[in-house]
Order: sequence, then C-alpha cells, then structure tokens
Amino acid sequence: MFRTGQRNLITDVAGLRVGNAGDAKLKSGSTVLVCDEPAVAGVQVLGGAPGTRETDLLEPYNSVETINALVLSGGSAFGLDAASGVQAALREQRIGFEVAGFRVPIVPAAILFDLPNNGDKNWGRYPPYREFGHEAALAASADFEIGTAGAGIGALTSGLKGGLGSASTLLDNGITVGALVAANSTGSVTVGRSRHFWAAPFEIDNEFGGLSYPCPLPEDSRQIRLKFRDNPVGANTTIAIIATDAVLPKAAAKRLAIAAHDGFARAIWPTHTPVDGDLVFGLATGRSGIAPSPVEAIDLYAAAGATMARAIARAVYNATPSAGDLFPTWSSLKG
Repeated sequence: MFRTGQRNLITDVAGLRVGNAGDAKLKSGSTVLVCDEPAVAGVQVLGGAPGTRETDLLEPYNSVETINALVLSGGSAFGLDAASGVQAALREQRIGFEVAGFRVPIVPAAILFDLPNNGDKNWGRYPPYREFGHEAALAASADFEIGTAGAGIGALTSGLKGGLGSASTLLDNGITVGALVAANSTGSVTVGRSRHFWAAPFEIDNEFGGLSYPCPLPEDSRQIRLKFRDNPVGANTTIAIIATDAVLPKAAAKRLAIAAHDGFARAIWPTHTPVDGDLVFGLATGRSGIAPSPVEAIDLYAAAGATMARAIARAVYNATPSAGDLFPTWSSLKG
C-alpha cells in the first residue's frame, strides 16, 4: 500500500532541497534541486527533441559518480544558462567536485520550450535564466511552491495550463521515492475533454481532485489531442527528476529514470513524441542506508512510475491563472 511522505513533495527524500525563480510577465522560470551531499545520478531521454547540459557524464560508463544539483528550466536553449547561475551559487559556498585544487559544481540541466506562450521575451542582450538559476539555488528549501512556479510558470499542455508538480511515496521497507516535473507536453493529461486525469488510478488522498476515471469513458477518450495541432514542433517537452533515498549505483539510477518514464505514459497521451524532449533524471541520495534487494527493486521501480504520474497530474491541478494565458487552468473547467 503506497502512502505519501509528510509534504508529498520530492523533498520528502532526505537530503534534497528545491528552489524556484522566474518572471510572471516573461511567463517563464527555472527550478533547481540542490543535494545537501553529492548524490548518484543517471538520465534517460525518450523524447525526440531534448535540450540538455552535462547529461553525458551521467552515463554509467563515465567517470563522475555524483552530482551537486539538477536544473529544470523554461526558455528553450536560452534556459540552459540557469545551470551557470546554480554553479555560481554553489561555488560561493565551496560546493563541488574537487579537481586540481578547484571546486567544480556538477549541475546537469534540461529545458522545455515555453517561448510562444504570450509572455514578453524581449529580455535584451542576455536572457535572465542565469540569474533565475542563482536565485533559485539560494532559495532552495524543503518546502516549495508547485503549479505556476519556477520552470512551470509558462508550461502548457494540450488545452490546459501545465505547471510544476511534485509527489512522494513511502515504501513499506522504509525507502522514499519523490518526483519533480515541469509538465509542458504536446499531449493531454485529461481523458478526452473531461476533468478526469489519466493518472487517476495512482492518486492518493484526493491529491488532484479525487475524480477517478469517468464511467463510461467519454467517446472522445481515444481522440488524440495535441497542444498545437497545426504546428506542434518546438512548443513542448516534459522534464523531470525521480529521486530516492535508497542506495543505488549509477546504472540503477538510470534504471530508476527509465521506470519513471512509465509515469509519463500513464499521465500524458500521447507522450515521447518526436516534438517532445521528454527527459527524466534519476537521483539516489543513499540517505536511508537501504540497498534494495532484487524483489524490493521491483517495488521501487513501480513506485517511480506511479509517483511520476501523480506529480504530472498535480502540476496541472495546481496551476493558477495569469494575465495573457493562452489556455485555461484545470480549476476553471466546469463539471
């Protein structure tokens, strides 16, 4: 029986903090996850249009074993600057990988495309994402805002505002799993045009409305609904982090990220398309001291998918209206 952590946020995984920064007029922002201690990490990209920084080093066959922070940002390729701001904040605190007498913060990043969302992108010579990254890193704490916040400020899904979502799961063996996601998919998170979330079977304690599945399923439930059907290219991507306090090697952290992509498939339809850059970072702090057995690993990976699906629904459920929005919020729907 799965249950949530105290906050129902990724920070229920001990040793993690999250900070947000952004601009409502710009309709974009950045979210930073900071590790109190270096953590093992992996990554899995299944979308066809990713935008990333420092992801090659996360492959199990490469030498750097741990990272200091992760960045999810809006802004398309401009948003990758957020990682530089995070590096600056961590370097000021003398945090980072020590090499030849220097401290180099290891900060992989991924971006989503939120440029055509009616925000004012006339930022001048340099985009603001480096400053967003620095601000978010300094603001990182156990409690943080979800919905229209950070990397989710300008996120859109098919017909609804997207947002920043998070959820956590406590396993019976004492391991905690947490998810953090910026949901900006070309596909839909709800069944047809109803208010019911595709992620409904995994909901805990009415955390995104308690509606379950509609019965009978609406006639349009099989209809593919895209954000911008006439021109779906370059306006999407769901990026996420799945974290645990279990003791995992790099290969298992990558496997955790792979399993969490199942949550995308259970919460968004369609997903992993050529016009989405869908990506999941897998992170293991090891703070529980528990190295899961092969049988326990099945529960861990199942929880990764379920927790991610819940986080995606919570992102949309918690979105709030802003001036100039292209799409309505879930809370504004009738029925």
